Amino acid sequence: MTATSTLIVGVGNAFRRDDGVGLVTAGRLGGTLSDGTQVLQKDGDLASLLDDWQGADVVVVIDATSSGSRPGAIVRYDAHERPLPSGFSRSSTHSFGVAEAIELARALGRLPARVVVFGIEGRDFSQGEGLSPDVDAAADEVVRRVAEEAGGHA
Repeated sequence: MTATSTLIVGVGNAFRRDDGVGLVTAGRLGGTLSDGTQVLQKDGDLASLLDDWQGADVVVVIDATSSGSRPGAIVRYDAHERPLPSGFSRSSTHSFGVAEAIELARALGRLPARVVVFGIEGRDFSQGEGLSPDVDAAADEVVRRVAEEAGGHA
């Protein structure tokens, strides 16, 4: 990763329906972003994010949430400015989630200069593949927003 790069990370579990929205969104971003932007899909334990984003100036993370909001609702956090809300951590189906990775990086002095987290409220986290229609539509909107933030064209 170059010193002036952007990393987009979609996280989730493709076999837990709406929990896969981060992976789906990252997949849709491929080919829509400017040079110097890398897209990464992560599932499982996210402790390795600290290594993945080393050297990146801007990191955008996309994940599913389960906060009780309307399915498909989109939230955006500037995680480099303050910790994610406590509810974000509990919403993850990952053993070591986005919030934990960010706070560990902050504690170790390894947090990139700018970290933006997009959360998409899920409806169905049961076993199986495929997104709920409202979550799928929200993924398209996040693609547009991330492309704007990363200087791409979606």
